[in-house]
Amino acid sequence: MISANNVTLRIGKKALFEDVNIKFTEGNCYGLIGANGAGKSTFLKILSGKLETTKGEVVITPGQRLSVLEQDHFKYDEYPVLDTVIMGNKRLYEIMKEKEAIYAKEDFTDEDGIRASELEGEFAEMNGWEAESDAAQLLNGLGIDTDLHYMTMKDLNGSEKVKVLLAKALFGNPDILLLDEPTNHLDMAAIEWLEEFLIDFPNTVIVVSHDRYFLNKVCTHTADIDYGKIQLYAGNYDFWYESSQLMIKQMKEANKKKEEKIKELQEFISRFSANASKSKQATSRKRALEKIELDTIKPSSRKYPYIDFRPNREIGNEVLSVENLSKTIDGVKVLDNLTFTLNRDDKVALVGGNELAKTTLMQILMGEMEPDSGSFKWGVTTSQAYFPKDSTKEFDNDLIIVDWLTQYSEIKDVTYVRGFLGRMLFAGDDGVKKVKVLSGGEKVRCLLSKMMISGANVLLFDEPTNHLDMESISSLNTGMIKFPGVMIFASRDHQLVQTTANRIMEILPNGTMIDKITSYDEYLASDEMAKKRQVYTAANQPEDN
Repeated sequence: MISANNVTLRIGKKALFEDVNIKFTEGNCYGLIGANGAGKSTFLKILSGKLETTKGEVVITPGQRLSVLEQDHFKYDEYPVLDTVIMGNKRLYEIMKEKEAIYAKEDFTDEDGIRASELEGEFAEMNGWEAESDAAQLLNGLGIDTDLHYMTMKDLNGSEKVKVLLAKALFGNPDILLLDEPTNHLDMAAIEWLEEFLIDFPNTVIVVSHDRYFLNKVCTHTADIDYGKIQLYAGNYDFWYESSQLMIKQMKEANKKKEEKIKELQEFISRFSANASKSKQATSRKRALEKIELDTIKPSSRKYPYIDFRPNREIGNEVLSVENLSKTIDGVKVLDNLTFTLNRDDKVALVGGNELAKTTLMQILMGEMEPDSGSFKWGVTTSQAYFPKDSTKEFDNDLIIVDWLTQYSEIKDVTYVRGFLGRMLFAGDDGVKKVKVLSGGEKVRCLLSKMMISGANVLLFDEPTNHLDMESISSLNTGMIKFPGVMIFASRDHQLVQTTANRIMEILPNGTMIDKITSYDEYLASDEMAKKRQVYTAANQPEDN
């Protein structure tokens, strides 16, 4: 068990947390939610001991081990992958290294023998002999092939490093597990594996995530951070949302009844306070009036942008035809002879782990990259807007936000342009910020403003939810569902894909494609996916010792 007792954290004059009291118990998974800047990651740092509180304390049951998903992807670059995972249990790793040092001695003394015996006993008690196989099983489950297990961390790419650090956090059955955005950079297969792992995990989990589907799948409780307080709800993210909205509705209805009663009492008092025969009743009603208190309904710190993509013209029947499209990058065939046609009602989700292939296809369709062979043709009634995964070039200039967006607008009126920025929560002086200094989330909101102002009837999104908070993701999801045009998008947000797409395309590792008119959940349950899972599982099984 881990608990926060009267925890207060002040940064300057601002109180980020004020007298927080909350207890996280064994066998439960807690989703820690709140608006951007509410302090979710900060609170995890307080719980882990990496950040000192201004007041109060964090208490962990004596003898329990706490494990944290680390964010520094370069910290273990000089260590082998398996060693990095085993470091998740610090004491076990220390024993392993001390044993190795003792056994490597040329002048092995009696004292060394006694110490080695002590270490061997502790090592056995901690199931040390299974450490490597346990670490390998975690890595395989997350999609790290066995041939990478003995490489050094610096030889892995960014996505692989993230998976190893996640395996490190999960290693050795920790009593308390703190996970900050664990699904970032994971493919769908790894996310699905992690969901099942956490569902079966017997100890305490506290997780921050912007993935609503993930939170709904794994969480037994929801801890909501708002205005420096943390309110605990039993249930997952959807249950929290329904409960919190119901609570606000009930408070408003109760206040409405109280206001009606106040008005009724005030009218009686006003009419009869001067009437001798009614004076006692008037006095009684004055006392009743004094006792009525309206519930304080503090507005949430959450802010939802308004995302509404409106095409300037209706799309015709001919949208896009792709014939025999192929592309090889650095000797690897990324796209292999792709042929398909888009219809006017299609909302296509590009899914699967082949991230480069998805980005390459969109770049080719937007004219940013040439195919090696094959062709594509957009219909004459179509106009396209594109959300790139890497937007570095978009913001590599000295423009302020208003001028940056104005260059993409047919109407150059400042008030008109500011209206689109206002929908995306850029208010007042925000419009004169230079785009090069914007945060990741602000840049995403700028790009979405650009797509809205374009009036395009075909939208292409490459991982648009990266850097967005839960509220912005929810608004984007609604905007994508309502959009009446054609859409091609790639996203790791399960709920966004399931609620938006009516057609699924998966580009396989060999560059070929599965194309199905179906929902995402139906696709995942299909025979093709079942066969692929069998192949994936077989390929990632640890070798027998």
